[in-house]
Amino acid sequence: MADKNEVLSIADLMAQSGVGFGTSGARGLATAMTERVCYAYTMGFLQYLEKCGDIRPGDEVVVGGDFRPSTPRIMGACMQAVRDMGYVPLNGGFIPSPAVANEGLRKRVASLMVTGSHIPDDRNGIKFNKPDGEVLKSDEAGIREQQVQIPFSRFDEHGACTEAAQPMEEDSSVARHYVSRYLDFFPANCLSGSRVLLYEHSSVAAEVTAKVLLGLGAEVQRIGHSETFVPVDTEAVRPEDVSLARRWADEHEFDMIVSTDGDGDRPLIGDEQGGWLRGDVLGVLAAHYLGADAVVTPVSSNSLLELSDWFERIVRTRIGSPYVIEGMQQAAEQGAQRVVGYEANGGFLTFADIEQDGRILPALPTRDAVLVAIAVLLLARRQGTPVSQLPALLPPRYTASDRLKAFPTELGRERIRQLREGGPDVMAETFPGLGEVTDVDETDGLRMLFSNGEVVHLRPSGNAPELRCYNEAASAQRAEELNAQCLAVMEQWRE
Repeated sequence: MADKNEVLSIADLMAQSGVGFGTSGARGLATAMTERVCYAYTMGFLQYLEKCGDIRPGDEVVVGGDFRPSTPRIMGACMQAVRDMGYVPLNGGFIPSPAVANEGLRKRVASLMVTGSHIPDDRNGIKFNKPDGEVLKSDEAGIREQQVQIPFSRFDEHGACTEAAQPMEEDSSVARHYVSRYLDFFPANCLSGSRVLLYEHSSVAAEVTAKVLLGLGAEVQRIGHSETFVPVDTEAVRPEDVSLARRWADEHEFDMIVSTDGDGDRPLIGDEQGGWLRGDVLGVLAAHYLGADAVVTPVSSNSLLELSDWFERIVRTRIGSPYVIEGMQQAAEQGAQRVVGYEANGGFLTFADIEQDGRILPALPTRDAVLVAIAVLLLARRQGTPVSQLPALLPPRYTASDRLKAFPTELGRERIRQLREGGPDVMAETFPGLGEVTDVDETDGLRMLFSNGEVVHLRPSGNAPELRCYNEAASAQRAEELNAQCLAVMEQWRE
């Protein structure tokens, strides 16, 4: 007898499971991301691409994952869905998100990455890529509309697979092609003489990053490996990581610390003194080194981008790589040639191939960390200055950001709505001592510019129950003080 199927709407599945689209793919609690849920999401993704004519049965689908405890079982469910849909899973193993996307772009096939990025490992996610790049917001709407048929016999009443997933050998070529992307573009031994401290923690990018840096001639010392998952957030560096970097600077001699978040698409870069550089500073420096003529970044990134006067065209967007990619596309359509993008977390995107001395760096329109590390180190060498002095090339404009965890998203939205409706007077009363509110930007969240030149930007996270706060000021110390002041105000909003 033929197996009976359950017809399920992806939109209904989102409502039932609590696993929905955030700013970087499907996200949810690991317990909510059952094999059944992840199988259905993968079917909806492939079915949507198939209807769009982007893929057809028999094509490969690249799959990778990070080091979260829940990742292997989710990868297994995703690859089973790939098989059942008539496609061929290519298991890239535990590799960075940009390596998965890079392979999909190389082969012009769909790809997906099982990762929760920087958030704690009680959560996870699936990041989807079309053959030509990331799934955008319009694609998410198309995936939500899909109805999929799931075999009843495949899962039990708890959503777990009734049979163990078929083991699949990892294909090392996916990681190898990612490493070659950089070794083929940058001159041989261009990092010769550079000493790099590679902070591994639980980053899935540690191995490939080491291979790239060593391949370009750098001396690499690996440190800080962790067998348990570490939720490194490059926009809100943990106090323990601040202390670690300072200690390493006392104990070791190096030119730069290199690390990433859990899935390797956001850089965490430290200077030779053990100070971490902010992602939106790294983005400006990397764009400058690559000679970009157009730069796209979210509204949350530091305004020193405009003040640097380095770029012909600047586009500001909502927060999230899909919006940055859309902005990059618009800039290219308007005639820009070297279009790049970055986010406040440091994730760097290239929209078109970049040529340099006869070598080509293929476009990778998804967040990447390795390119930033190389570009910043080479910029320091070109300037003849240590990494710690690179920010001095830019105007004195500093950002501090942090977030309140376990802050319900709806409560954050409600508090921001009250501020917005209260107008400039209520905003100024809420954050006293900053003067009048001279400008309000509602592109994403609520960004307030005060008459003393300082910025308060509030935004509920799209990936977790958190309320984020970004601040700008004329000194690093003042930015930190302002951030602490704003967080104290926000903490009272819980009551």
